[in-house]
Amino acid sequence: MAVASEPVRPVLAPFVFFLCVFFASCSSDSDDNGSQPGAEELTEVVQPLPLPGPYAVACSNVVQDFTRLGADEDVASYWEGLPSDEGAVRYVTDLLADPDNTLIATVTAPQDSELYGGFAGQEIEFVVLVCYPTTDDNPRPDYPLNPPQTDLVVPHMQTGSEAPLFADDSVRYPVVAFSHGYMGNPVSDDYFFAISVIASHGYVVIAPFHGDLRFSNLTIDDLDDALAVASNLENFTAMQALRPLSITAALDLVLTHPQWENHLDETQIGGFGASMGGETLLLLGGAGLTTSFFDLGSSWEQVTLDDRILAAVGYVPYFGQPVLPAFGRDQQGLEGIDLPFLGISGTADTTAPIIEAENGISRLTGTRRLVALSGVTHEFDDESAGDIFTWALTFLDAEVRGVQEAISRLSTMGSVEGGGDDTVVLY
Repeated sequence: MAVASEPVRPVLAPFVFFLCVFFASCSSDSDDNGSQPGAEELTEVVQPLPLPGPYAVACSNVVQDFTRLGADEDVASYWEGLPSDEGAVRYVTDLLADPDNTLIATVTAPQDSELYGGFAGQEIEFVVLVCYPTTDDNPRPDYPLNPPQTDLVVPHMQTGSEAPLFADDSVRYPVVAFSHGYMGNPVSDDYFFAISVIASHGYVVIAPFHGDLRFSNLTIDDLDDALAVASNLENFTAMQALRPLSITAALDLVLTHPQWENHLDETQIGGFGASMGGETLLLLGGAGLTTSFFDLGSSWEQVTLDDRILAAVGYVPYFGQPVLPAFGRDQQGLEGIDLPFLGISGTADTTAPIIEAENGISRLTGTRRLVALSGVTHEFDDESAGDIFTWALTFLDAEVRGVQEAISRLSTMGSVEGGGDDTVVLY
């Protein structure tokens, strides 16, 4: 499979810019991050893992009726939860042609208005995609996702009540909970590429459509939009707080589903998140989420704790900005969190600055590492694909599956051969 080129969209940038102007205190990210004690010990240059891995990939039923789209409607609007011009909520559930055989998790938002604003107490649905290792001769056809708007296909997709066809029906596979970035969805090019690569290396990947824009749309085109966002920041908090709850609900659903439960190892669950998905996984680990904004995040609150997540990887992980820290002032909401975490950040990323990732990850007490990709911005970097997934899969194999070879490799691994320029800056 070719590496996709669509970036992880930096849609938070206009919002952050507005707040930076308001406070006149936002610092730029730095390319000079320095090495932490111990980083100089990591000198081994390892060979990149094959992309894809040894397994063919198949996925769960997400069949949709694209005739329901209006003449000028983009299917991605439904996958991302973008309201219509008239303000009507749109979500992928509106397109599902076989909802009874599609995985749909339900979250009831707690009665906590500080975290969930006007969504407190509401019941909210999240469609879930699951991709897994399958046999090389899986006869099920690929499912095209609304051509010509997209050329993406869901490989060997189940239809109707078909059960998954695993590569080995007697094996219980490790699990990766996947959280896409803000204003994204699991079936956009780069995210689906990541899901497929992880599944091809032997993991069952569980990925909800977060539908962020149902809760908070932070795209700012003019001053009126900026003022509207500033007066509705509780929705931004609610959107972030609902994300980890949707991951937990998706895990609960799939781990107890009769078609899946006997094929998944519930003692081996990790996570992979991109951009705000990285923040989501840290919230699952018990981190505190910023609940105040105009006092630079002096207030924060724990959202949840799902201790089934043994370790997590964040690609260009979002830790907020100096003016808008994700985990409380100076990332204090991460103090003492023991979730093993690997961050992979770009040195040229101004949406999720590496300096904020370094500040946040340094507060964690579990196994932790931050890898810098030189010159990479807030997007999926094609050249660094081998670096990204070799780091991610080595970390997950070591921390989730306990593979001794991966544990040994990780103990000395300093960079990946070829690709972009990857360097350990915190160990």
